[in-house]
Amino acid sequence: MTQVLRGNIVHAPEMGRLDILEHGCLVLEDGIITGLYRQLPEELANAEVRDFGDRILMQSFADMHLHAPQYPMLGMGMDLPLLDWLNTYTFPTEARFADVDYARRVYRRLATDLITNGTTRVCMFSSMHTDATLVLMDELERAGVTGYVGKVNMDRNGLPGKLQETTEESVRETLRWLDGCHFEHVKPIITPRFTPSCTNELMTQLGKLANERGLYVQSHLSENTNEIAWVKELHPDCTQYWETYNKYGMWKDHTLMAHCVHSDERERRAIKDAGVVVVHCADSNVNICSGICPVRQMVREGLWVTLGSDIAGGAQLPMYKVITMSIRTSKARRVTDEWHPDFLTVPEGYYLGTTAGHKYFGAGDGFAVGDRLHAVVIDDGDFPEAAHPLTVQERFERAIYMTHRHNIVSVWSDGREVVRR
Repeated sequence: MTQVLRGNIVHAPEMGRLDILEHGCLVLEDGIITGLYRQLPEELANAEVRDFGDRILMQSFADMHLHAPQYPMLGMGMDLPLLDWLNTYTFPTEARFADVDYARRVYRRLATDLITNGTTRVCMFSSMHTDATLVLMDELERAGVTGYVGKVNMDRNGLPGKLQETTEESVRETLRWLDGCHFEHVKPIITPRFTPSCTNELMTQLGKLANERGLYVQSHLSENTNEIAWVKELHPDCTQYWETYNKYGMWKDHTLMAHCVHSDERERRAIKDAGVVVVHCADSNVNICSGICPVRQMVREGLWVTLGSDIAGGAQLPMYKVITMSIRTSKARRVTDEWHPDFLTVPEGYYLGTTAGHKYFGAGDGFAVGDRLHAVVIDDGDFPEAAHPLTVQERFERAIYMTHRHNIVSVWSDGREVVRR
């Protein structure tokens, strides 16, 4: 079926560049983008047109790192450093997800909040609980969210008796979970919580699984200086944190590593050479006082950088807020760093929160022909009246900073309209 969406089309085909079609047309064939036009071609004159008027039609968001079972503790423990925060709030909260009914309630709300805020693609940690993880994947599928979910693996340094598996349980339950993953739009990803949570034996088995089954991997890297020191104690044979993943076969193309705040030049080179993807989590890094990631330097060095909300270390689920926080922290680095790197601009932040993430899932640049549509429509009609007529680019910038969920009137995910107001 041919559909035509008309509106002010804004997308980011490359870092720092916006393409804008004022009152343009985006043409779909069975949910797949076939063209962008200033004027509708004559041969499509009789096609079904969805006219969004003066509203902004833009790419939806990709949240590349968040912890689903931490959603109930959003905004809690923000004055604690990482390791204390994990032990005081995170692990006890995640232990609740042994209760499948509780998991269903929380995950249904999370999936709804994601999609209605315009996040259509995710890479997400669940808890260590197999049944709750399958519930999470089911709720995301029902809501229209696409992407990857991982059953967390952790056989040490958790909460013994409440939130910690044996090595054998972790492997067995991971296999049971993989056998239960039969979802169309939500796929499994291997997820060692982080190096201190997994014994050498478990890391060996997870690396073997990832490589034998062709699965992607996600975890954490160089978030906090105390964490880095701890990893060094646990793996004295490794000179750097990244090597603890590499020696088990999990440092490879498309491996997602959240944070990388303290990755030095050698570690950044290892990231680039392996095709590992950095997930910058600005809100979390500030909240837990981990540091300010050198995003500009990473981009200049050619690393693949994406953005994540990292709830509940991050206290903001909507990705438009994550984008603006990423811009703010880059400005803080601009003020404090003696190298005075350029801060992220709005188009650059938007690219990192959209196209850079969507490409992880095989998408092209911006609204690329041949891609299934992932988009949101923003109605900015209730924003404060400006002192002069605004260009579409000015309106877009205001939308990134000022949007609330009620301003998102339509969401398209994988070529399907999943939210319509």
